[in-house]
Amino acid sequence: MIPDLGKYADTVLSSYVASIVLLGALVVFSILRGRKVRAQMDSIEQRTARDG
Repeated sequence: MIPDLGKYADTVLSSYVASIVLLGALVVFSILRGRKVRAQMDSIEQRTARDG
């Protein structure tokens, strides 16, 4: 089911792999950043509730 890419097969397939790796890295970094921001927000909310 893979089309015949001829002499460009290596270039095209490596581009696909690079794109998938970069998208995966973006997802991982977004999840990690979201956890960090959520923890910071919880900390701020606890301090505000305690002080207010």
